[in-house]
Amino acid sequence: MPDFQADHDVINALAEDECWAFLAQHAFGRLAYTLVGEAQIVPINYVSDAGAIFFRTAEGSKLLGVTMNSDVAFEVDDLNGSGRFGDGEASSVIVRGRAEVLEGAEKARAEQLPLRPWVPTEKHTIVRITMTEITGRRFQLSKPWRHMQP
Repeated sequence: MPDFQADHDVINALAEDECWAFLAQHAFGRLAYTLVGEAQIVPINYVSDAGAIFFRTAEGSKLLGVTMNSDVAFEVDDLNGSGRFGDGEASSVIVRGRAEVLEGAEKARAEQLPLRPWVPTEKHTIVRITMTEITGRRFQLSKPWRHMQP
């Protein structure tokens, strides 16, 4: 059986501060929520600030879902490598938390964040995800065909 373990660890956990730094370097992720007992996942643009995730939304299933059940998960990943199957590195950060629609002074503060819709749609509602748990991993990748038996 081939030895897939290199001289160094191939999966490394990220510390909490590394997770937040990773989130600050990105602006696009996936929000997971439940709506009427069914799991949903949607892409969103976001900004991280003060240990929380912020995003804008309009009326619809996403807003209804986070309003009916505030328990959500949010994930951002990144793949750096030399082509489709090349050596490289992948990273993933998952935030579990509670979503809440911001109003009043909290919404006014959030309006100052660099958070605008990426598509020309009206999204006036700002949602904050307050973290209850954050985890991150960095993976060292290798070309899969190197490990295949003829």
